[in-house]
Amino acid sequence: MGQLGLFTEEEVKECQPEPKTEVRLGRRSAQPRLASKRREALQKLVAVMEQLQGKDILVSYCGGSHSHWWFDDLRLKRLSMEKPWWWKDKPLGDRLPATIVLWGTRGRGRQAEIRIFTDCLHNVREQESNGGKYWLIDFWNGFGEYPINPYKPKGYESLQIRLAA
Repeated sequence: MGQLGLFTEEEVKECQPEPKTEVRLGRRSAQPRLASKRREALQKLVAVMEQLQGKDILVSYCGGSHSHWWFDDLRLKRLSMEKPWWWKDKPLGDRLPATIVLWGTRGRGRQAEIRIFTDCLHNVREQESNGGKYWLIDFWNGFGEYPINPYKPKGYESLQIRLAA
Protein backbone atom coordinates (compact mmCIF):
# COMPACT_ATOMS: atom_id res chain seq x y z
CA MET A 1 0.00 0.00 0.00
CA GLY A 2 1.17 3.51 -0.71
CA GLN A 3 -0.28 6.94 -0.21
CA LEU A 4 -0.80 8.65 -3.57
CA GLY A 5 -3.26 11.26 -2.33
CA LEU A 6 -3.57 13.31 0.82
CA PHE A 7 -6.46 11.30 2.31
CA THR A 8 -6.42 8.01 0.36
CA GLU A 9 -4.20 4.97 0.15
CA GLU A 10 -3.92 2.92 -2.99
CA GLU A 11 -1.98 -0.16 -4.01
CA VAL A 12 1.23 0.74 -5.82
CA LYS A 13 2.61 -1.66 -8.40
CA GLU A 14 6.34 -2.27 -8.09
CA CYS A 15 8.35 -1.96 -11.26
CA GLN A 16 11.97 -1.51 -12.18
CA PRO A 17 13.01 1.85 -13.61
CA GLU A 18 13.98 1.79 -17.25
CA PRO A 19 17.78 1.75 -17.60
CA LYS A 20 19.21 4.79 -19.34
CA THR A 21 22.50 5.33 -21.09
CA GLU A 22 24.28 8.64 -20.86
CA VAL A 23 25.07 10.11 -24.27
CA ARG A 24 27.46 13.03 -24.37
CA LEU A 25 28.00 15.66 -27.05
CA GLY A 26 30.70 18.10 -26.03
CA ARG A 27 29.85 19.43 -22.57
CA ARG A 28 26.19 18.46 -22.82
CA SER A 29 24.80 15.07 -21.97
CA ALA A 30 21.43 13.38 -22.18
CA GLN A 31 19.93 10.10 -21.03
CA PRO A 32 17.53 8.87 -23.72
CA ARG A 33 15.06 6.11 -22.95
CA LEU A 34 16.60 3.48 -25.17
CA ALA A 35 14.48 0.52 -24.05
CA SER A 36 11.16 2.23 -24.82
CA LYS A 37 12.42 3.47 -28.23
CA ARG A 38 13.66 -0.04 -29.00
CA ARG A 39 10.34 -1.60 -27.95
CA GLU A 40 8.37 0.81 -30.18
CA ALA A 41 10.72 0.21 -33.11
CA LEU A 42 10.47 -3.58 -32.65
CA GLN A 43 6.67 -3.42 -32.73
CA LYS A 44 6.84 -1.43 -35.99
CA LEU A 45 9.43 -3.82 -37.45
CA VAL A 46 7.36 -6.91 -36.63
CA ALA A 47 4.24 -5.32 -38.17
CA VAL A 48 6.13 -4.53 -41.38
CA MET A 49 7.74 -7.98 -41.60
CA GLU A 50 4.39 -9.72 -41.08
CA GLN A 51 3.00 -7.58 -43.91
CA LEU A 52 5.90 -8.66 -46.19
CA GLN A 53 5.78 -12.35 -45.20
CA GLY A 54 5.95 -14.65 -48.24
CA LYS A 55 6.78 -11.85 -50.69
CA ASP A 56 10.00 -11.06 -52.56
CA ILE A 57 11.94 -8.11 -51.14
CA LEU A 58 15.04 -6.12 -52.04
CA VAL A 59 17.40 -5.01 -49.25
CA SER A 60 19.92 -2.16 -49.62
CA TYR A 61 22.53 -0.72 -47.28
CA CYS A 62 25.34 1.80 -47.53
CA GLY A 63 27.57 2.22 -44.51
CA GLY A 64 29.32 5.30 -45.84
CA SER A 65 32.98 6.08 -45.33
CA HIS A 66 33.25 4.29 -41.96
CA SER A 67 32.12 0.93 -43.33
CA HIS A 68 33.40 -1.72 -45.71
CA TRP A 69 29.89 -2.73 -46.83
CA TRP A 70 27.56 -1.47 -49.47
CA PHE A 71 24.99 -3.63 -51.15
CA ASP A 72 22.16 -2.59 -53.37
CA ASP A 73 18.97 -4.57 -54.04
CA LEU A 74 19.95 -7.86 -52.43
CA ARG A 75 16.96 -10.07 -53.28
CA LEU A 76 15.27 -12.37 -50.78
CA LYS A 77 12.52 -14.50 -52.30
CA ARG A 78 9.57 -15.75 -50.23
CA LEU A 79 10.51 -13.84 -47.08
CA SER A 80 9.89 -15.41 -43.69
CA MET A 81 10.77 -14.01 -40.28
CA GLU A 82 12.19 -16.14 -37.49
CA LYS A 83 11.27 -15.07 -33.98
CA PRO A 84 12.89 -16.43 -30.79
CA TRP A 85 11.18 -19.53 -29.35
CA TRP A 86 9.87 -17.67 -26.29
CA TRP A 87 8.22 -14.97 -28.42
CA LYS A 88 6.00 -17.17 -30.61
CA ASP A 89 2.39 -15.90 -30.69
CA LYS A 90 2.88 -13.62 -27.67
CA PRO A 91 2.72 -9.84 -27.43
CA LEU A 92 6.04 -8.05 -27.14
CA GLY A 93 6.59 -7.56 -23.39
CA ASP A 94 9.56 -6.54 -21.29
CA ARG A 95 11.78 -9.25 -22.74
CA LEU A 96 13.08 -7.97 -26.08
CA PRO A 97 14.75 -10.22 -28.68
CA ALA A 98 18.42 -9.54 -29.41
CA THR A 99 18.17 -10.74 -33.03
CA ILE A 100 15.49 -11.06 -35.68
CA VAL A 101 16.32 -13.28 -38.66
CA LEU A 102 14.85 -12.75 -42.13
CA TRP A 103 14.97 -15.90 -44.27
CA GLY A 104 14.54 -16.28 -47.99
CA THR A 105 16.07 -17.88 -51.05
CA ARG A 106 18.57 -16.35 -53.45
CA GLY A 107 17.66 -18.38 -56.49
CA ARG A 108 18.42 -21.98 -57.46
CA GLY A 109 17.15 -23.01 -54.03
CA ARG A 110 20.04 -21.48 -52.08
CA GLN A 111 19.08 -20.16 -48.66
CA ALA A 112 19.82 -16.58 -47.66
CA GLU A 113 19.33 -14.77 -44.39
CA ILE A 114 19.70 -11.31 -42.92
CA ARG A 115 20.21 -10.97 -39.18
CA ILE A 116 18.98 -7.75 -37.60
CA PHE A 117 20.61 -7.10 -34.23
CA THR A 118 18.10 -5.09 -32.26
CA ASP A 119 20.34 -3.63 -29.54
CA CYS A 120 20.77 -0.34 -31.46
CA LEU A 121 17.39 -0.40 -33.25
CA HIS A 122 15.96 3.12 -33.17
CA ASN A 123 13.03 3.47 -35.58
CA VAL A 124 11.22 1.94 -38.56
CA ARG A 125 9.98 4.45 -41.13
CA GLU A 126 7.82 4.11 -44.22
CA GLN A 127 8.50 6.23 -47.30
CA GLU A 128 7.10 6.41 -50.81
CA SER A 129 9.30 7.38 -53.73
CA ASN A 130 9.15 6.81 -57.50
CA GLY A 131 5.85 4.97 -57.20
CA GLY A 132 7.24 2.43 -54.72
CA LYS A 133 7.09 1.99 -50.98
CA TYR A 134 10.27 1.73 -48.91
CA TRP A 135 10.76 0.77 -45.29
CA LEU A 136 13.80 2.24 -43.57
CA ILE A 137 15.09 0.42 -40.49
CA ASP A 138 17.14 2.90 -38.48
CA PHE A 139 19.94 2.10 -36.06
CA TRP A 140 21.53 4.64 -33.71
CA ASN A 141 24.68 4.13 -31.66
CA GLY A 142 25.19 7.49 -30.00
CA PHE A 143 27.27 10.36 -31.25
CA GLY A 144 30.71 9.99 -32.83
CA GLU A 145 32.98 10.33 -29.79
CA TYR A 146 30.60 8.71 -27.28
CA PRO A 147 29.03 5.56 -28.71
CA ILE A 148 26.56 3.56 -26.68
CA ASN A 149 28.18 0.29 -27.80
CA PRO A 150 31.88 0.68 -28.68
CA TYR A 151 31.85 -2.51 -30.82
CA LYS A 152 29.18 -1.30 -33.26
CA PRO A 153 29.47 1.42 -35.95
CA LYS A 154 29.05 4.90 -34.48
CA GLY A 155 26.25 7.25 -35.40
CA TYR A 156 23.08 6.70 -37.40
CA GLU A 157 22.62 4.05 -40.09
CA SER A 158 19.67 2.77 -42.05
CA LEU A 159 18.74 -0.46 -43.82
CA GLN A 160 16.34 -0.06 -46.75
CA ILE A 161 13.72 -2.69 -47.67
CA ARG A 162 11.30 -2.58 -50.59
CA LEU A 163 9.10 -5.00 -52.49
CA ALA A 164 10.64 -6.59 -55.57
CA ALA A 165 8.93 -5.85 -58.85
